[in-house]
Amino acid sequence: MHSFAKTYVFKPAFLAVALALGACSTNPGSGPLTDDVNNKIQTENAPAYELVPLNPATVNILHSHEPKGLAGAFTDKRPPASIVFGIGDVVAVTIFEAAAGGLFIPAEAGVRPGNFVTIPDQSVDNDGYITVPYAGQVKAAGLTSVQIQRAIVEKISNRAIEPQVVVAMASQRTQLISVLGEVNLPARYPASAAGAKDKVLDAITRAGGIKGQGFETWVMLERAGKRATVPFENLVMAPENNIYVRPDDSIYVYREQQKFLAFGASGQSGEFNFDAWRINLGEAVGKAGGLLDGQADPASVYLYRREPREVAAQLGIDVSKYTSETIPVIFNVNFRDPGGFFLATKVMMKNQDIIYVSNSRNVEVAKFLTYLRVIMATGNDAVNLGNNALIFRNNIKLAP
Repeated sequence: MHSFAKTYVFKPAFLAVALALGACSTNPGSGPLTDDVNNKIQTENAPAYELVPLNPATVNILHSHEPKGLAGAFTDKRPPASIVFGIGDVVAVTIFEAAAGGLFIPAEAGVRPGNFVTIPDQSVDNDGYITVPYAGQVKAAGLTSVQIQRAIVEKISNRAIEPQVVVAMASQRTQLISVLGEVNLPARYPASAAGAKDKVLDAITRAGGIKGQGFETWVMLERAGKRATVPFENLVMAPENNIYVRPDDSIYVYREQQKFLAFGASGQSGEFNFDAWRINLGEAVGKAGGLLDGQADPASVYLYRREPREVAAQLGIDVSKYTSETIPVIFNVNFRDPGGFFLATKVMMKNQDIIYVSNSRNVEVAKFLTYLRVIMATGNDAVNLGNNALIFRNNIKLAP
């Protein structure tokens, strides 16, 4: 009996210890351990990444490379030039003479009232000209109304009596601004004839305003093949982005709620909306429920995102080993340090950022001990079962 019991007592104990040695790597969890992240532990097919601590220097680099919006993409701050006529525009021409008996005013009194004549409206032809009686073909495309007026006066001044000419845009078919997408009245609008001083918000207002909430609305401006996008609220909160619109600009308004993901020992895991045009890392951690007091390691709060090569290089990353235009970066902020919260309020979140909070080492130890207790209990059950079987067998032998 003694030898049989020894077999069942010692062998399960050795088995339990052997299994427990690898328990840390097999513990259930919601993500990598702190040491795995800090030591850049990677599986075979996982992409390489860079770990960057958040400190005043890195925060300043990130802040200096925040998107500059429309003002950063379109740097010419001057108002657009005056409207010029283009091929297809409809032109109205009125000619005045100082006295009767000239080219356009009859000498006979009472034949026609007034000292002017209005020429029928005409479109600028494919060669860029309009036709004016006694002046012939007059260049119109690419010229302002004042320049066309001067050209007509010059051509008829030797025959008409002190002529004066008024040229107006009867129908504007070029020099248009397109406002499309999530606005109430999408259309193509003529650029303002009064010096074309409209700005982006003016153009959107002319299109009936936006349909959705400002924080979920984005505005893309396309000009001469170049595009830039800015949150709608940024046009209001940062007036420098409310730039002048120019003829042939296209404005596309669309709705896209910005989101971030949270995993690990945060109060809640999942996908969260910004519900604002911008939030900082501290606000994002708060929206995800903060850190779990009995689980989180406050020194191991990580922000996952891809940064442009230029930003990564300034962060001290060797970008030569990467071929992509963006570099996977994990930023680490230490909330155990009181100053870490100030740093978190200075880092702006980007759409689809990921926040991960690692478990405390004590939590992993508790998991390990629980795992070990389960194994030992299983071994003890086996010993008890063996002992019971031995007692049962001995009882059978002793039975008369």
